[in-house]
Amino acid sequence: MSIQTILLAALDGLSYGAQVFLVAVGLSLIFGVLRIVNVAHGSFYAIGAYVAASFSLLIAAEGWSPWLTYPAMILSACLVGIVLGGALEVGLLRRIYGKEQVLQLLVTFAVFMILEDMQKAVWGVSPYFIDAPLGLLGTVNILGINYSIYQLVIVPFFAAVVLVSLRYVLRRTRLGRIVTAVTDDREIAAAMGVDATRIYLLTFMIGASFAAFGGALASGSTSLVPGMGAGMTILSFAIAATAGLGRIEGAAVAALMIGLGRSLAVYMAPEFDVLVPYLIMFLVLLFKPQGLFSVQQTRKV
Repeated sequence: MSIQTILLAALDGLSYGAQVFLVAVGLSLIFGVLRIVNVAHGSFYAIGAYVAASFSLLIAAEGWSPWLTYPAMILSACLVGIVLGGALEVGLLRRIYGKEQVLQLLVTFAVFMILEDMQKAVWGVSPYFIDAPLGLLGTVNILGINYSIYQLVIVPFFAAVVLVSLRYVLRRTRLGRIVTAVTDDREIAAAMGVDATRIYLLTFMIGASFAAFGGALASGSTSLVPGMGAGMTILSFAIAATAGLGRIEGAAVAALMIGLGRSLAVYMAPEFDVLVPYLIMFLVLLFKPQGLFSVQQTRKV
């Protein structure tokens, strides 16, 4: 394998890792606070991508500036997270908090199937590809390789912004302390005047928005096809399990590991590119069953 191929695989891995991190960090945040395993999480990714693509087509049809596709991505993520995520949390999920995890899995799987069919009903089964975000920024030459600036800079930049902002909010702000209090013990937090129900709703909408934003960014570089949410759900679970469910910073490291591993497999042994992320997860869980960044917690009696 040449140096250029290794470099190309590293760049692809960085971009792909940043993209899947946005989905996995939303899943980790929701599980860390709400303690619910949301199988429908990948649907937010797919719907965010479709909504962003629809906005891009509208912008092109109306003859507006193609630069508006970037704020349209953020708008798409917010709409999906607030409207769809909020409706799902209020209308269904808050009824199953504290229930058996098997019930939570079955309910969220049913939601996933409904949202999959909804995507086909609204956007059809034909692939969508929006090249405006990719074409606007052009390419940069790195050691003889022309690489997209969108994938090299924009996607990792937004992933880094989400990681740093989330870490800052959770550790340095009053809202973060309230979220931590609700996570540690919802009943005590509620007894001290915290509106835990509102914190659950806010957390779920933010987590769903992160997944939708990952999809919106993917719409600029990937063909959108039915079923893309299913693959992303499984992959984000693999990343969250590798890092340790609820570990925000660990999700970034695990996403980068899996992104680089998958990209190297694409160039070295393409028949194994789907297998590699789960092989990495298997090896990690074999030696650290709680994930790479899990911490021992004192059991409450």
